[in-house]
Amino acid sequence: MKKTIFAIGLAVASLTANAQNIDKIITKDYVDHLIKTLASDDMQGRRTFTPGIEKAATFIEKEFTAIGLKPLDGQTGYRQTFYKYQLKPVSTKVTIDGQVIADENVLVYGNKSENLSFDQSNSDGWIKLDESKDFISQFRTLARSGKRQLVLVDMKFVDAFKRVKGMIGREAILDEADLKNDKNPAVVFVLDKENASTFTIELKNSVTKMPLFNVAGVIPGKSKAKELVIFSGHYDHMGIVAPKNGDSIMNGADDDASGTSAVIALAKYYKKLNKNERTLIFVAFTGEEMGMLGSKYFSEQLNPDEVVAMFNIEMIGKDSKFGKNTAFITGYDKSDLGTILQKNLQGTEFMFHPDPYKEQQLFYRSDNATLAALGVPAHTISTDQIDSDPHYHQVTDEYKTLDVENILSTIKAIAKSAVSIISGADTPSRIPKLK
Repeated sequence: MKKTIFAIGLAVASLTANAQNIDKIITKDYVDHLIKTLASDDMQGRRTFTPGIEKAATFIEKEFTAIGLKPLDGQTGYRQTFYKYQLKPVSTKVTIDGQVIADENVLVYGNKSENLSFDQSNSDGWIKLDESKDFISQFRTLARSGKRQLVLVDMKFVDAFKRVKGMIGREAILDEADLKNDKNPAVVFVLDKENASTFTIELKNSVTKMPLFNVAGVIPGKSKAKELVIFSGHYDHMGIVAPKNGDSIMNGADDDASGTSAVIALAKYYKKLNKNERTLIFVAFTGEEMGMLGSKYFSEQLNPDEVVAMFNIEMIGKDSKFGKNTAFITGYDKSDLGTILQKNLQGTEFMFHPDPYKEQQLFYRSDNATLAALGVPAHTISTDQIDSDPHYHQVTDEYKTLDVENILSTIKAIAKSAVSIISGADTPSRIPKLK
């Protein structure tokens, strides 16, 4: 009995010491500093391929250096650099029955070639949109067709045509393999033409090789160093846009300066704690807003069978729909990670819930997706009320809209609840691989 009482007392004392430790390490001032810096106007919205993303990466590197993290294996610094190719339209010339079509009446989708020319003799020919059906559904079907085709659009669709033309980006980000694919598709929509006995299409793009960089640091494990636990968030956002009420900077305070700040704070905490049997990787991903480019590259450099768990942290800047001291986990039912975390939070006021927004399909919309598809218990933790958040992807996503206390409580809950996983005591079940 005395031994049992002593063991219980020791466990309670240990928990109390850790709680005191965490409050000294992950402080409000520290987290405030991280978010304010990442979400400042000086970062210019942290868009990939801009000076703002460079400033943000440099700031994260300095924080990792101060914490004392090691670079990833094979890297000399914290940047994990890779390359993509940026395509920008130089010229588009469409001629139908000898008439050159005005640029404002041409919409090109899917072209991935530096130079591409085709006509009625070496393509999938031309069609005319069905006037009895809506424009968007037909556009989506044709965009996925993989064809080289001319599509004629009646003037009844002029509003939808212009809206889609305005939405489609003026640049594309590609891999080298895309550029070398001789079978690249291109669907060219032309407004206000009825027929096309003959046509020629000439598309020219500029190609620029562009660097991207994740920022990643490591705390090597002790007895289980080959088993990896990943903490991640994306540090890119959407840059500078057309002014709205005089503001043009997409600061991305919640999306995802909040999550990136959590990753840095967790790195500081676990480095001080110095009790990780498994190797911990802390990574700020680039290019999430451009199709999760950074996390896809990062995942390709790992053996997924060595990754025990991934905690992806996205938008924790406001109360969840469950109230204070709560967060939700995407794909909660796909592994028992959430169950383990909740078990470790027994006796605290914080609770993790299953994702309440299943219709949004959030599980495969964030940086956990690539590793989750490979069987890793990789989940995103968030508090955002995504179905009603007025600041999501708006210039108003600024520091002043955040609840730093909410961020602080969520970071500490993740820190406490993950301890049994980083110590090697718990191993989450695997997620069924996507086929």
